[in-house]
Amino acid sequence: MMFTLTEVASLNDIQPTYRILKPWWDVFMDYLGLVMLMLAIFAMTMQITKDQVACLPCLEDTDEASGTTSHPFTQQTTQAAAAATGAPAASSTPLVTKDLPDEVVTEITHQHTSVVAEKYANQPQPTGVRTNLDYQQYIFINQICYHVALPWYSKYFPYLTLIHTLVLMVSSNFWFKYPKTSSKIEHFVSILGRCFESPWTTKALSETACEDSEENKQRLTGTSSAPKQVSLEGKDEGANANSSTPMLGVKFSADKPITEVPSSMTILDKKDGEQAKALFEKVRKFRAHVEDSDFIYKLYVAQTIVKTVKFILILSYTSTFLAKINFKHSCEPDIKQLTGYRTFFCTHNMAFMLNKLLISYMALILIYGMACLYSLFWVFRRPLKEYSFEKVREESSFSDIPDVKNDFAFLLHMVDQYDQLYSKRFGVFLSEVSENKLREISLNHEWTFEKLRQLVTRNAQDQQELHLFMLSGLPNAVFDLTDLEVLKLELIPEVRFSAKVSQMTSLQELHLCHCPAKVEQTGFAFLRDHLRCLHVKFTDVAEIPTWVYLLRSLRELNLIGNLSSENNKMIGLESMRDLRHLKTLCLKSNLTKMPTNITELSPHLIKLVVHNDGTKLLVLNSLKKMINLIELELYSCELERIPHAIFSLTNLQELDLKSNNIRTIEEIISFQHLKRLTCLKLWHNKIITIPSSIGQVKSLESLHLSHNKLESLPPALFTLPKLRHLDVGHNSISVLPPDVGLLHNLQHLAINSNKLEVLPKPLFRCTKLKVLCLGNNALTALPETVGQLVQLTQLELKGNCLDRVPVQLGNCRMLRRTGLVVEDHLFDALPVEIKESISQESNAPFTSGL
Repeated sequence: MMFTLTEVASLNDIQPTYRILKPWWDVFMDYLGLVMLMLAIFAMTMQITKDQVACLPCLEDTDEASGTTSHPFTQQTTQAAAAATGAPAASSTPLVTKDLPDEVVTEITHQHTSVVAEKYANQPQPTGVRTNLDYQQYIFINQICYHVALPWYSKYFPYLTLIHTLVLMVSSNFWFKYPKTSSKIEHFVSILGRCFESPWTTKALSETACEDSEENKQRLTGTSSAPKQVSLEGKDEGANANSSTPMLGVKFSADKPITEVPSSMTILDKKDGEQAKALFEKVRKFRAHVEDSDFIYKLYVAQTIVKTVKFILILSYTSTFLAKINFKHSCEPDIKQLTGYRTFFCTHNMAFMLNKLLISYMALILIYGMACLYSLFWVFRRPLKEYSFEKVREESSFSDIPDVKNDFAFLLHMVDQYDQLYSKRFGVFLSEVSENKLREISLNHEWTFEKLRQLVTRNAQDQQELHLFMLSGLPNAVFDLTDLEVLKLELIPEVRFSAKVSQMTSLQELHLCHCPAKVEQTGFAFLRDHLRCLHVKFTDVAEIPTWVYLLRSLRELNLIGNLSSENNKMIGLESMRDLRHLKTLCLKSNLTKMPTNITELSPHLIKLVVHNDGTKLLVLNSLKKMINLIELELYSCELERIPHAIFSLTNLQELDLKSNNIRTIEEIISFQHLKRLTCLKLWHNKIITIPSSIGQVKSLESLHLSHNKLESLPPALFTLPKLRHLDVGHNSISVLPPDVGLLHNLQHLAINSNKLEVLPKPLFRCTKLKVLCLGNNALTALPETVGQLVQLTQLELKGNCLDRVPVQLGNCRMLRRTGLVVEDHLFDALPVEIKESISQESNAPFTSGL
């Protein structure tokens, strides 16, 4: 043979790991295929080595006169025998003696007749039929009749059996070999095996078992921890808090008792943890890749249908040929001119064996076909393109395991036929709850208390601050930092404040930057009563945690994100009312109108900040109701004039309209009705002139007009008796009016980055000046009277055309080198004693004075 049985059997071989995708009927059909393959090879072997026919001529074709054969040699022998026995000769045809002399012919005939007569006289008469065919003729006749007399099925049955078996074997495993499906199947089997063997799977299911046993114990003893948590809540708030929670749609995870898992269950090796994380990612990507298609399912159905059709075809035509496999055959080859016979009687020595093998093959095919029909029944009995983990969800704590569809569902159905435990363990890696638990364990293992303690710093307000960035969650060790005052969390996908947050008794400020945060009921009670400042940065307003609106002790709230007009209603009216102690509200967004529900905060809100990021704020009427506002900041709101709603805020003390599009401020006279207004910031606008009515705002103490387009300053500006801070830098002012000397209370004057060439002498009558910014102008000289500014601590002269600095600068005893901004060569030109006086430490004068 050209190939061995092992080589042929390899066509049915698949990787051992693929066995989990072969249900019992596929395995059964594989074994049937092997048996049919062995049967086919056995039949082929027997046919090649043993198969033959044996033929004898039929005596129907004889001479009409005597009933003997018409062979010449037979006739001659018959005549001789008849002469010896005295019987009449059947024929007088002589031997062929055409070319011999007559006397030779006579002698040969006489001798031959004598020999034959003597031979037959001494032997008994034969009782059989003499055919007078030699050996080569028999071989020739057998071969001719093998091809002529035998039915084709008797000759090719083993080969057909082999071909059919190979087709069935290939059909059974085609979906494992086809490139478009084999890659997905290989990937699935690989992931499934890793999920099954992963230590995290065992720990997760063990944890579930622990929780179940704990719940059963609680159910029996009746000592659930949930009532205790509710009672803690009720001490301060009573039934009110519990009733308000459902109204706002806030669901606390503390509704379900949290069972402490044994430490052995929560400790996971770092390597195992990383492998489990990688498995979660692989499962997520594989699901997204496979769920989009049902090609594997269709291919499996197609190959099952092919096998069923093949079974019907084989069984139908094989049964018709069963009766044609006979032992006896009649052969009539066209070879009479070669043998002298027309008909032969033949026997087939393998007929009985082939008949039994064919019956066995048909029985195997019938069983195979029944398995195919069952397979089709199973495929179409229920939708295999949908798979539900409902049973797994009921048996485990992972109630969020999603149902899957298409090829992913079909593969899981196939695995269930092998062992349902595979799907149960695989479902652990489809659960977000399971993934979050893994992240939590790995996170707590990596971020220990000691490591977090090293990251705590002191901020500008001298507070202990911790900033955590891009972690997978919030480490439990954070709650052990009892002295922490400021906690900043940024880009953390899931933040969960457990009851342990109540240990952070010093916590006052919390920052949540793109961090969806959940809080347990006990933890919420603590934050509600202790948190003072909250910063929330988000992409959409729906991302703001709902519990934020229930923090009744909150003093400052900063919301940074998309709060466009169509989403304003998302900031619930009822929610804002609960912030009864809120003093400062900062909205950094893209509003087109002020949210009307903010006015509900008017009884206690004293500071409102709106950073609008260049979006035009059109409607400000709701500001009129916020009569208790003390500070109002409207940044980048594209305002073209001062909003009239502001003039109704009688308690306003500070107004900041920075980075708008204001060109004229004629309405400034209306500020005279705001008797408490002390600070007005109109910087970074496009103001061209200051109206004379500015002098009517007598309460002004600080005026910021920098980064505008001013070319002059009105004299009325210098009639403001309380003005202490004046900033008109970064304009186009060329002359500083002498009336500036009237500002006897002026302490800060910034007129830098303008076009000044000369300073008026009355300026130096403002002896209370502490800061004087004159940089980046066109000054050519600094008057010696600058020495009269004895309280000066900061003087900016850099960027002018000065050739020297007056030595009288030494009279400014409060001025130090760090506060003197001037070119190095001008400072070096000062006398040594003045330079030393200016360069000494800032506390030297105070020390000497003491």
